[in-house]
Amino acid sequence: MRLLMLTTLSLFLFGCASITNDAYVPVALSFSDGSSGTCSISNKRMALDVQIPRTPMIRRSDDALVLRCKTENGRDATASIPSTMGGKIIASAVFIDFGITDAITDKHREYPASFVIGVTRN
Repeated sequence: MRLLMLTTLSLFLFGCASITNDAYVPVALSFSDGSSGTCSISNKRMALDVQIPRTPMIRRSDDALVLRCKTENGRDATASIPSTMGGKIIASAVFIDFGITDAITDKHREYPASFVIGVTRN
């Protein structure tokens, strides 16, 4: 009985305390005037080029998501989407690693589910 309790306690204490979601989160992107175009999207963990409107999978990061875009009729648009801390980091901090696993991987960070990129009218 004592061995069973010791084994169970060991698994609890030394198990991974990360309780976050996947490393990637979908973000629906569109232009404010409803036009189409392309965007270069980057943060410190990823960089990609996508057609807009679209919902690309974005790698969670503790820095802002930077968008450099061009509409199909040649207008430039830039934006920066800040990342925020998800509520699960608080629950992770209760466990033995005090949220260290999540802090290293940035999996506790969130981006908004959708974002409208401002485009000025000509």
